Amino acid sequence: MDILKNFKEKAASDLKTIVFAEGNDERIIRAAAEVETEKTAQIVILGQKEEIQSSAQTYGVDLTGVEIIDPQASEYIAEFRDEFYELRKHKGISKAEAEKAIKDPLYFGTMMVYTKKAHGMVAGAVNATANVLRPSFQIVKTKAGISTVSSALIMVLKDKSFGEDGVMVFSDCAVNPAPNSEQLAEIAITTADTAQSLLDFDPKVAMLSFSTMGSAKHENVDNVRNAVEIAQKNAPHLKIDGEMQLDAALVESVGKRKAPESEIAGEANVLIFPDLQSGNIGYKLVQRIAGADAVGPIIQGLAEPINDLSRGCSVSDIVNLTAITAVQAQNK
Repeated sequence: MDILKNFKEKAASDLKTIVFAEGNDERIIRAAAEVETEKTAQIVILGQKEEIQSSAQTYGVDLTGVEIIDPQASEYIAEFRDEFYELRKHKGISKAEAEKAIKDPLYFGTMMVYTKKAHGMVAGAVNATANVLRPSFQIVKTKAGISTVSSALIMVLKDKSFGEDGVMVFSDCAVNPAPNSEQLAEIAITTADTAQSLLDFDPKVAMLSFSTMGSAKHENVDNVRNAVEIAQKNAPHLKIDGEMQLDAALVESVGKRKAPESEIAGEANVLIFPDLQSGNIGYKLVQRIAGADAVGPIIQGLAEPINDLSRGCSVSDIVNLTAITAVQAQNK
């Protein structure tokens, strides 16, 4: 895919250090070696060094050039313990509890990013999204002016008539189960920013529902309609519209018929789903049935680049998300 080639070329132009927190997983070890070969990032794997090296030998993988750090025996433990204690002492945490916490690879990796020893982290091959993001919320926190962390997936479709030559951005597909209007509006704005910064899109954002411009009455529709109003007010420079059904968002003839006054109906390249159920189901339908490539999830709204893999990810998924994480770090 040209889009992934572009990410990798940009990542290779200014190497960033990316942490892999799950060094006990075969896919992570294989991905680390592949990233090192492609020279798209400098990888740090977290885990017990001898175990990782033994596993790599078993898999026939060469980890030359890849740094391995054991969170249980690192020179950074005291520094990270003290930093984490300062961040969380208002919650009543003790220094002993802080040290126990930061020895967890997910916390250790997040502390590496927080203290600028790494530029980003990729995890989630083994851990659920909530476990990956919890340290992020406690340590790196959100960007200034952002209160809602969300996710985006870059979908590369075989049918090039949709989106931008077959490339679209879907959100939120991994984080917020039932966003309210304010959260949905913020998700729309941050996803538009992702489309602009990573893909150089002119984002055309459709906020999806089972209703188009008032064709149905329901509290779920009201939630999306209110979100549209908030997003348009807060980001008048962006093309954000809705509520609209999927066909109105993507098919020009349907868009003209159902939403003739909309400047993005039938031309959307960014889709905002009304809740996590529809977003997660929607992207996996497009991925599995339409044969699209799903790149991500890319976590939006955090102060530092920390991204969450699907536990069903492949080695290439990890390699691709690493390149995107590196590009995010370049864009900071």
